[in-house]
Amino acid sequence: MRNLAEKWSKAPDWQDAVIEAPGLKIGSVSGLHQRLVSGDLAAWAAASGFDGTAVGAFGQAEGIRYSVRLARDRLLAVSTTPLGIATGWHSQGFAVTEISAGLHIFDVSGEAVDAFVARGTTLDPKQAGASAALSFAGIDAIVYRHGTTLRIHVDRGLAAYLWTWMENAARNIRA
Repeated sequence: MRNLAEKWSKAPDWQDAVIEAPGLKIGSVSGLHQRLVSGDLAAWAAASGFDGTAVGAFGQAEGIRYSVRLARDRLLAVSTTPLGIATGWHSQGFAVTEISAGLHIFDVSGEAVDAFVARGTTLDPKQAGASAALSFAGIDAIVYRHGTTLRIHVDRGLAAYLWTWMENAARNIRA
């Protein structure tokens, strides 16, 4: 039987993988704790100690713990330290799902970030949106700013595809 895996490019070693082009640097982020929260987000904020507001598309997240809005009743909680709230259904009206292993994260920085975004989506990177969940490079992604970088979360199975797309986009961007 034919080996169909031969047609796919090998995923890079994410620890060392970096794309550098004039005005652009892209790398992989590891070690962040990610939880998907659904339901009563005000109750989640009270129970978890997270700020009740969450950033949307191209919004600015700060600090070591923050929330990213995905829908009216859904957010992604991100932290550099373990989150002190159990997964599962909570009687206050929200559910928490561990998703750290399911999402791969990329950081994009440099003065050509807006040109890079223009290749990935039709949305204006200077206009923060209500939801950070959007179509980027033809796939579902979560896109927002963290510190001085653009942060992109994608399903782990699509990370190699996005990496290849980003390599090609970086070659064609003028800073």
